[in-house]
Amino acid sequence: MGTTIQKMMQSMSQRARGASRLMARAPSEAKNLALREMAALLRQHRTEIQAENSKDVAAAEAELGAAKIDRLRITDRVLEDMATGLEEVAQLSDPVGTIGKMWTRPNGMKVGKMRIPLGVIGIIYESRPNVTVDAAGLCLKAGNAVILRGGSEAINSNSCLASILQEALKKGGLPGDGVQVVSTTDRQAVTELLKQEENIDLIIPRGGESLIRFVVENAHMPVLKHYKGVCHIFVDASADVTMAESICMNAKVQRPGVCNAMETLLVHEAVAESFLPRVAKSLSEAGVELRGCQRTQTILPGVKEAAEADWFEEYLDLILAVRVVPNMAGAIEHIEAYGSMHTEAIITTDYQRAHQFLQKVDSSVVLVNASTRFNDGYQLGLGAEIGISTSKLHAFGPMGVEELTTNKFVVLGDGQVRE
Repeated sequence: MGTTIQKMMQSMSQRARGASRLMARAPSEAKNLALREMAALLRQHRTEIQAENSKDVAAAEAELGAAKIDRLRITDRVLEDMATGLEEVAQLSDPVGTIGKMWTRPNGMKVGKMRIPLGVIGIIYESRPNVTVDAAGLCLKAGNAVILRGGSEAINSNSCLASILQEALKKGGLPGDGVQVVSTTDRQAVTELLKQEENIDLIIPRGGESLIRFVVENAHMPVLKHYKGVCHIFVDASADVTMAESICMNAKVQRPGVCNAMETLLVHEAVAESFLPRVAKSLSEAGVELRGCQRTQTILPGVKEAAEADWFEEYLDLILAVRVVPNMAGAIEHIEAYGSMHTEAIITTDYQRAHQFLQKVDSSVVLVNASTRFNDGYQLGLGAEIGISTSKLHAFGPMGVEELTTNKFVVLGDGQVRE
């Protein structure tokens, strides 16, 4: 069995490499036609897709919690969102072949940087079948081939979606091997996939911290990742408290189980006694459990004490750690000690302090007077995203179509030779 899986992964990666060369040269019109065809076929095959998805849901109900089942289920709304997302990607500007800047050397040569596809991308993810479609669409637009390895709980859904996506590629005149889904649930497939460095240029893992660490430890090629989202909001001394309360509620309560939800609230001591009781009341009414530092406990009697581990925790739940800090420097010091370089926000009316926070905080997205929930490709105007990177090579933050490309140098001469 091991040899069979090894050969399967080798074959998939080799076919993806061959497809990637054709995808890289595909004109925008062909890629956009394939994307629109994907959307149309998803709608046409809705009954078939949902029938396969129902098998996955039925098998998973005994093992997965309600939240994961919800992410696994392909409702009419989810399927329509997939199709609409593909149509939106088709409308995005094509970065491939664009030259962002060009300069002239003293000898008259013109030097520039041209956007090109990365090549073959492997994506390893859990639960959500919509990732299969989103990732395929973004990789296609950027001229890449992609190998998708979803969780075993979604194998029927992903296999069905893959066949539809491949049909659309062929109708658009593009190679079906440009989008492939690993068809086995054997975990050895992931290990073997991570060894295909000759044909896979980049791996993107999406899922829990344990999955991402496994990929990082075993991959033979570069990995774009984020381990977790320990996101902070700092309420400054000059904050508009009504605004601060609204933003904190949105960041914690709207969708607590996502990576850009706030996990720690930092409050300047100058406003802690007036702001904390107010926001604590709203949070408690929404079902949020607070865990606070000693100063927080003094202001909010009955709040559970925050242990050291709480400051590192990505709860993904209605739990919030709260710390009172002496100043902005104390807030930044806390973020540097416990943050995950994901998302941080400051609530303030002081322009200078806002500017300092933007400069000094080293995270993939830093916001002023806005919810952490905006760290999202669609919300930031990228059209869509394939994930959020907290590593800085070669992308930092939400990864849209442009982040799925790289640059090559192009030189235009008229007979120059080096002296």
